[in-house]
Amino acid sequence: MNQLNFIRNFSIVAHIDHGKTTLTDRFLEITKSVEKRLMHQRFLDSHPISQERGVTIKLAPVRMQYQTKNKILNSNPPAGGYILNLIDTPGHIDFSYEVSRSLACCEGVILLVDAAQGIQAQTLAHFQLAKKLDLKIIPVINKIDLQNAQPEKVGVDLCINLNFKPDEIIYVSAKTGKNVTQVLETVVEKIPSPKGNPDQPLRGLVFDSFYHPYKGIVVYLKIVDGHLASGKLKFLATGKEFEPLEIGYLTPKMEKTDQLKTGEIGYIATGLKDINLCQVGDTITSSKLKTRAAGIVFGDARQNSKLKPLAGYQQPKPVVFFDFYPVENKDFPELEQAIKQLKLNDVAMTFSLAGSAALGKGFRMGFLGVFHALIIQERLERDFNLDIIITSPSVEYQIITKDNSLQLIQNASELPDFSLINQIKEPWIKASIFTPSEFLGNLFQLLQNHRGKLIDQKYYGSYTKLEYEMPLIELIEGFYDQLKSASSGFASLDYQLLGFKNFKAAKLEVIIAGEKVKALTSVTEKNKGIYKARKLAQKLKEVIPQQLFEVPIQVSLNGRIIARETLRALRKDVTAKLYGGDQTRKDKLLKKQKKGKKRMKQIGRVTLPQEAFMSILQIK
Repeated sequence: MNQLNFIRNFSIVAHIDHGKTTLTDRFLEITKSVEKRLMHQRFLDSHPISQERGVTIKLAPVRMQYQTKNKILNSNPPAGGYILNLIDTPGHIDFSYEVSRSLACCEGVILLVDAAQGIQAQTLAHFQLAKKLDLKIIPVINKIDLQNAQPEKVGVDLCINLNFKPDEIIYVSAKTGKNVTQVLETVVEKIPSPKGNPDQPLRGLVFDSFYHPYKGIVVYLKIVDGHLASGKLKFLATGKEFEPLEIGYLTPKMEKTDQLKTGEIGYIATGLKDINLCQVGDTITSSKLKTRAAGIVFGDARQNSKLKPLAGYQQPKPVVFFDFYPVENKDFPELEQAIKQLKLNDVAMTFSLAGSAALGKGFRMGFLGVFHALIIQERLERDFNLDIIITSPSVEYQIITKDNSLQLIQNASELPDFSLINQIKEPWIKASIFTPSEFLGNLFQLLQNHRGKLIDQKYYGSYTKLEYEMPLIELIEGFYDQLKSASSGFASLDYQLLGFKNFKAAKLEVIIAGEKVKALTSVTEKNKGIYKARKLAQKLKEVIPQQLFEVPIQVSLNGRIIARETLRALRKDVTAKLYGGDQTRKDKLLKKQKKGKKRMKQIGRVTLPQEAFMSILQIK
């Protein structure tokens, strides 16, 4: 009996909030993978942030066993039936790299579409990615129980626009469980079994990892060739050898096993503590393999066949940059360790050392989007009990100097003097916006205000797909919220990087009480410079509390002061004593002291509460 014929590796992909995780819950209940008393909503979203926000932020593999009702397929199955390895994926655009890693380990996908919302931007993006990888796609329309659902109309759209046949589409309600068993039957029937050779040397593809306090680095992998059992292993990319502490698979809890066979998905507890030794996309094999000039020899020198590492994944390139600083400088080592641990299961995140006179030591961190950054900030604060200051977002600029040398900067404060610059280039994106046609007028105006250039316009029934080119900085400065507002929440967005284009740039610098504040320096379009400078000065006046002296607030554009506000000095209330005001103030101070010392920050000579400083960083 060929074990591979009874394994199915698949994933669920969809636009955000189309019901992926709810459908996964029904799968777990039908296959009895989780005890009924332990089952809860969004079971695979184990992180509290995912539970609270209702958004999947991390891929989650799970192994289920299913006994099919198809008599033909049910001939001589192994004990327990078919092995279904499911990888639940995020739907938000910022976590699209997680989706690409998941699909690389699968032979098929369930493409889930909301019966009320229909095809969305991420639906198209995931569909195209699955087609590119030549995966079997099962179209499923979810939420047919909603009052405003239009399953027939959405089904027609899938047939016309994505070339599905009407009898391929499955109509389900993941909430009530209607027709969910039919989806599992279709997975067993239509998704092909994994390809691999059990007789070849071990090759396992690492697609995710995390840090366990007792087991060290734990990697998730798919066994492509051979089988994994006890004995020394090694990573091909780093060359590190290790003795696994534990081998197993997720059901979804970690279940120990003696071996993982070809085509199976499981985990290895490596016992390693250095995160640099494990890379997502690396290939795991037996340490008995020795590299020679003529090839790679398997144990016996007479076998001289080459072992090729698996293709792995293209390294993601961060597009949005933030500076992360601890509120208390003494917490810097804890912040460094926390970031390194998060890096293990979030390879799209990058970090490097940064420093500021006002904020102390910190890290310049790169992300795939603003939401990605906010999730990391929340995980640092909640999982590691850290207080974090995060600066306003920035992108990477290309600076071509007068001597034709190229510089890459990720922070406006690093921008050289404009007299030394020949050219500044900024990153541009190709944005795909999927919207009901009735909101086109609002979106045209919005995109024009954000320097967008229309490339293409296609109609999908009552929906329209707009393709625009626009600067990345415009996208990350509140564009997504404005898009939702202009379309009453119906428009969706997907984007990809195009490259760098020339930019008429201006440098905004903030001077408070005669001292420049580097943390508030920003780059803006020259035509918008005066407007942004005045807005910034007015906002600073609102959030900075009054001091015992007059505080001038100035904003310069390319070195020239063009906006100024003056914060008047505090005056003593000479009549307060007549009304018991002095005693009232003392009572208030005593209450504050009981609650704890208020955190303060120093910007030059100006002292202000920590909360006010953080709001200043988000002004731009």
